Amino acid sequence: MAMIGTTIFSHILPVICGFFAFVLMISGALEENRNKLGFGIALFVIACIFPYLILSTLV
Repeated sequence: MAMIGTTIFSHILPVICGFFAFVLMISGALEENRNKLGFGIALFVIACIFPYLILSTLV
């Protein structure tokens, strides 16, 4: 039986982080702002790795 927090960490938070990552990447690319672009790329990588790190400790 799955724990209560697994849905939040596996489906909700990565999607929210991924959405904001794409917004930051597009905004940084269009404004030629390397800080926004770099933060968007880093946030996307975190959103991809985050579920594996958290869920491996929860389950």
